[in-house]
Amino acid sequence: MYNSPKLSVVGAGPGDPELITVKALNTLKSAKVVLYDALINRDLLEYAPQAEHIFVGKRKDKHRFSQDEINELIVKYALERGHVVRLKGGDPFIFGRGSEEINFARKNGLETAVVSGITSSIAVPANVGIPLTQRGTSESFWVITGTTSQKNLSNDVRLAAQSTATVVILMGMGKLPEIVEVFKGFGKQDIPVGIIQNGTTVNERSGFGTIKSIEKVVSEKQLGAPAIIVIGEVVKEANALQKVFQNVKSIPKQSKFINAGAA
Repeated sequence: MYNSPKLSVVGAGPGDPELITVKALNTLKSAKVVLYDALINRDLLEYAPQAEHIFVGKRKDKHRFSQDEINELIVKYALERGHVVRLKGGDPFIFGRGSEEINFARKNGLETAVVSGITSSIAVPANVGIPLTQRGTSESFWVITGTTSQKNLSNDVRLAAQSTATVVILMGMGKLPEIVEVFKGFGKQDIPVGIIQNGTTVNERSGFGTIKSIEKVVSEKQLGAPAIIVIGEVVKEANALQKVFQNVKSIPKQSKFINAGAA
């Protein structure tokens, strides 16, 4: 048994490998085992060359390991090897089950640490020019899971649809028809909607419309999961800011990733 078994739950950010914190990269460097999810950028594993990399990702209806099995793997490898990093997409505490894994590890005597990540719920809309809040337009925003653990549409979608807030829905593409009906039911068929698939990555694709038209847009552009749904007047800013964002993206970068080697 290793003297100091430890679990670090680390947020990998939304997909772009540069959108990860220096602290997260330094944590990867000290890992002996990395258990990583489906949505993380595999290039990040290069920062843990000394570690064993084990894929434990879950995608819709395709789970390599159950959550209980992942919890057991965390404890097993921590006791055998020392430092285990659980690398999760976005932020591990935003629909990432990070707290479940931390609690299980603590109950089994492991030292634990959390390294927050840039959540896709904010970064992905921002990447296409959508500000979730804007003076005079949106005073707040909701971040909601589209599909609950019981495979139903979250009741919070109905509550959010009655507000003036920006609504960000994760894991909701399979529930898009239901989401549309909820908003139509509150007379919001003309509210702007943006859907961003594979946000912040080289495979990013997006479509924009209204509650009334978004299903047609999704069909025409063949958008699918993983994607983020953004509903609200701020979505109009996406087109207004596109040229600005394109100019920023065109600035040459000095390296493929942030230079964390000296960090």
